[in-house]
Amino acid sequence: MKKLVTLLMVLALFSLSATALAAGKLTVFIWSEYMDPEIIANFEKKFDVEVRLDYYESNEEMVAKLQSGGLGQYDVIVPSTYIVPTLTQLKLIQPLNHALLPNMKNIDEPFTKMDVDPGNKLTIPYQWGLSGLIVRAPAGVELEASWKLLFDPASEVGSFIMFDTARDAIGSALKYLGYSFNSTDPKQIEEAVRLLAATKKRPAFLGFDGGVAGLNKVMSGIAVVAQVYNGEAVRGQEEDPGTRFVLPKEGVEIWTDLVAIPAQAPNLDAAHAFLNYLLEPEVSAQLATYNRYATPNAAAKAFIPETDLKNPSMYPDAETVSKAEYMEDLGPANRLYDEAWTMIKTQ
Repeated sequence: MKKLVTLLMVLALFSLSATALAAGKLTVFIWSEYMDPEIIANFEKKFDVEVRLDYYESNEEMVAKLQSGGLGQYDVIVPSTYIVPTLTQLKLIQPLNHALLPNMKNIDEPFTKMDVDPGNKLTIPYQWGLSGLIVRAPAGVELEASWKLLFDPASEVGSFIMFDTARDAIGSALKYLGYSFNSTDPKQIEEAVRLLAATKKRPAFLGFDGGVAGLNKVMSGIAVVAQVYNGEAVRGQEEDPGTRFVLPKEGVEIWTDLVAIPAQAPNLDAAHAFLNYLLEPEVSAQLATYNRYATPNAAAKAFIPETDLKNPSMYPDAETVSKAEYMEDLGPANRLYDEAWTMIKTQ
């Protein structure tokens, strides 16, 4: 029976001929600076498919684009876990054809049991990591690993930038105040709004921005501190050893980005071929090495440099992970964050 199943899978993959895949372009909607161009070039050469990348800076931006005519424009998207219930409820993504994804066997077991998609029926994991702060502080300055670097004027070490998304910015304030990143308590959220409104008024606050933009402003000397994802911070440290990555002791966000196929994807065969290609061990390792994030592909770790696997900024220890929280879909309570974010932005 196993031999028959394997044969059927091979035949299914063989049916994805270069001619079929080349019937249309593969269009990938993804976060900026989140894909190794060499991976795209190699996929194009192997499958004779032209790949076009389009970019977004937040999950909410991605959902809005899909809802406003983009649903039939994209073959592949890269959402974060918390937005998957929204994508499912709005019928914006479709089930995966596992027969065309034999490399799913390489996925590390915990990522096959994620609450948002047990069994990977709708998604495959892409990368995972943490959010924190990149800091270029003067030599000799001892930094406290705390959200105080943003929210406590007495602990300020220079100008700073925060994430330009409601859940990230408000969640960081909530953690600093000792609350859950996913709080639905109106009083706690109101307290976080007051803190962020006061923070905005300080001269050192340079605004809200994306992680890549924040990193670039620290690297160019415009800002001293920026809220970033850990892979961005690792790239910054490699370019400038004078920067440091800080994981606030109060706790941070842990995240996993996934790959999914929109409900009206125009090139389903190429989309599945691309997902399966990303799950090849060497390709997953190349992606992790390029992005400087942790891989959810167990088989890929054999191809990742040992120095990366031992880098706590990339592969944090169990204690750090235990203090981190996944951003959750809060259902009707999402309205509280939308209203809070409007208040923060307009004050």
